Amino acid sequence: MQDKFIYLTLLFIAFNFTIFLKTQDNTLNHISANEYATKITYNSLYEKLADPDLPYNVLLSALCVHQRLLKEGLLVNRNILTIIDFSKPSSRERLFVIDLNKERIIFKTLVAHGKNSGENYATHFSNDPLSHQSSLGFYITETTYMGRHGYSLRLDGIEGGINDNARKRAIVMHAADYVSKEFIASNGRLGRSFGCPALPPDHAHQIIDTIKGKSLLFIYARDEFYCKNSPLLSSFSSIL
Repeated sequence: MQDKFIYLTLLFIAFNFTIFLKTQDNTLNHISANEYATKITYNSLYEKLADPDLPYNVLLSALCVHQRLLKEGLLVNRNILTIIDFSKPSSRERLFVIDLNKERIIFKTLVAHGKNSGENYATHFSNDPLSHQSSLGFYITETTYMGRHGYSLRLDGIEGGINDNARKRAIVMHAADYVSKEFIASNGRLGRSFGCPALPPDHAHQIIDTIKGKSLLFIYARDEFYCKNSPLLSSFSSIL
């Protein structure tokens, strides 16, 4: 009964008011009440996931884009959201597969970045063929196939000029022996790919099967160019 009352109250606000929220820098962030209600829902999900390694703003951005792509009919595997946080070193688990229906993280694991993106940290990114760098941004997962790296998952980059050369570059998700705790123990970091988000062999097949078939993947890093030029991120700047 209490939850129903809260929902009706938020619905009433959405039809009658615009909400002004004060941000940490003491400026007023002008957002609609409907956006505010959505943000409350996203906050609740973040609390349920309960993983401090998953950055709040990164999850919020991914959820906003996920909702937009759902409305556009671009997602089929709609309950799965994958986030790779390249602001973390490769020696830490930085890939999160989230089941939005069950509201829990179902995979959290290591993932490699491109060899020319950096050593332990990925700091350089490119959309250019033969760059051997990772590309940031939003992807839609596609079909699987057996390739030179075994069972692999095709990825379609959906941000023009940022990652839309993914197919041309053969940027896919696959297993790699250099993605392991043993490699980290010997080298202080993971091995690196030619730009693919490579996975630990023990978990790769299961992760690929979970996220394949048009789910959303978000590869993030604290990169000024990407944050300023991503059309998808800028669309939701009012509530981030």
